[in-house]
Amino acid sequence: MRILHTMLRVGELQRSIDFYTKVLGMSLLRMTERPEQKYSLAFVGYGKNPEHAELELTYNHGVSEYDIGTAFGHMAIGVPDVYAACDKIRAAGGNITREPGPVKGGDTVIAFVTDPDGYKIELIQREAEAA
Repeated sequence: MRILHTMLRVGELQRSIDFYTKVLGMSLLRMTERPEQKYSLAFVGYGKNPEHAELELTYNHGVSEYDIGTAFGHMAIGVPDVYAACDKIRAAGGNITREPGPVKGGDTVIAFVTDPDGYKIELIQREAEAA
């Protein structure tokens, strides 16, 4: 078994596509329009299944805002250099909500960015991600 994708409901599909592609450097992998069912999907990621898990952005027509549930924590993305990633994200208009630095009580370097719908994304420095 493996994780195929994570789904987020978003208030404006193109705004979210722009954030994940232009700010976080993902690719738009595919889109699905379901006008009769009143929803649209965009799949983004750093690669396609089955090699990579994808992020499914779901726009329910006419719904522009959601309350983020208290059970949701964050997504995590491995990066080779958290400081450089934050500089790049900030330059692209992204919102860094926890500056880069070691995790409390440890050595792992992390940071947090928030997407346009308020979802938190943790950046974790992983040397293996450079390969």
